[in-house]
Amino acid sequence: MTAEPGALRPAVHRFAVDVPELELADYQRAVRLVLRHPLITATWPDERTLPRVRRFAATLRRDLAEAFGYRLELHGATARLVRAKDQLDGTQPAVSRTGRPFDRQRYAYLALCLAVLGRAGIQITLSELADSVAGDANRITGLGLDPDHGPDRRAFVDAVGWLEERGVLRLADGSSAAWASDPGAGEALYDVARDVVFALFRPTRVVQHVDSVAALLDRAMTTSGNAERRQAAQTARRTVVESPVVYHADVDPMVANHLRGSALATDVARLTGLRVERRAEGVLLVDTAGFTGERFPGTGSVAQAAVLLAVEMADRVVDPDGRRVKRLAPPDGYGRQQALVGQIDAGLPTSTLVRLDDTDLTEPWTAGDENCPDEADGAGRLPFVTDSFLRTAVGEILARYGTAFGAQWHADPDRLRAEAVALLERFGAVTVVPGGVLVRPLVGRYRHTVAAVKPRAATETLF
Repeated sequence: MTAEPGALRPAVHRFAVDVPELELADYQRAVRLVLRHPLITATWPDERTLPRVRRFAATLRRDLAEAFGYRLELHGATARLVRAKDQLDGTQPAVSRTGRPFDRQRYAYLALCLAVLGRAGIQITLSELADSVAGDANRITGLGLDPDHGPDRRAFVDAVGWLEERGVLRLADGSSAAWASDPGAGEALYDVARDVVFALFRPTRVVQHVDSVAALLDRAMTTSGNAERRQAAQTARRTVVESPVVYHADVDPMVANHLRGSALATDVARLTGLRVERRAEGVLLVDTAGFTGERFPGTGSVAQAAVLLAVEMADRVVDPDGRRVKRLAPPDGYGRQQALVGQIDAGLPTSTLVRLDDTDLTEPWTAGDENCPDEADGAGRLPFVTDSFLRTAVGEILARYGTAFGAQWHADPDRLRAEAVALLERFGAVTVVPGGVLVRPLVGRYRHTVAAVKPRAATETLF
């Protein structure tokens, strides 16, 4: 039997080709779990995740390598996704159990903990770990660790807690809280999951040979057109699953061409079960399955204020009767990356750097590099909204929806404004610049949003 012209033909997929349709949703969930949690252990993020990943291990390895250029490794009770990074991202820091973002001190203690655990046996006490880390930290200028000093101890406990959550350390006896309260009286004994220790830190280069964090980014050179197109397609898919919103203007033209094509949306949907929404300015991954840790719009006072602020900015930008909005060229993405590279490199202990030869293999791109994007032209200018407008808008939001925000926000509207703007920037809705923000196209999505305050339920008073 032959198909008639115009008859429907089954879709041909490049990914998950050996996954039965009845199991496709389970496979897509496994893909989402691996992408969201590059380190998976017997207990992290929960007890059910590792078996789900192991069930589709062979297909996951093949598809993640082909689609994104990632490498999935499974050893013992550990799954580790080794990702290729195209640029630095300062919006997703490690956080403590209480939600505190890690600073330099906490990251340093975390790295030193891993170094100590790599030399340790199968068990270690918290005081032994602290003493070993302190011995290393006290040899580093500007770091140090004194367990009797409150800020040092809290930073160290945050690093240890991060490792506990992921199953690197498993409490066998005692109490870490007791030690944190009084190191002289409390103690905790940990089992060390050595397979997790060795899987956790996987730099792409020997760290002692790296004189800039830029050397850890994926910048492999290609010589053939087919390989270049394949890498551009992988970069496009990586960008979509790692960023809430991707604008064509922010990526290489070859990557932008893949973002505009229908194949990318089909591939991402097949792999993750999530829908890619395409617009003239860029693409948006619609999270309908709790794929990301933070969602927008979301719940909570800051998220609600951010949406309402986006509505105010959208109305300000397109108001035909209002004062004309000034437009500015967006900050050079290359320049912002270089600034972030400089901030990170400022903490590099150059005294321990081992140079292989006189050739600088990790020199950052320079302004004269052909890969450095040019400054935006007039057509790429974005509406500029001042800090003054944002302060006024937040004040009006608090007055209009007063009962929706707690007393702490009414007492500190500047903090609410700052946190709402930071959230909008994380999701690609605005770009913070001196004196205000540049409004990006995503804000227009919320122009006609209507908000209503839910009445609080009446409470019964007993006399």
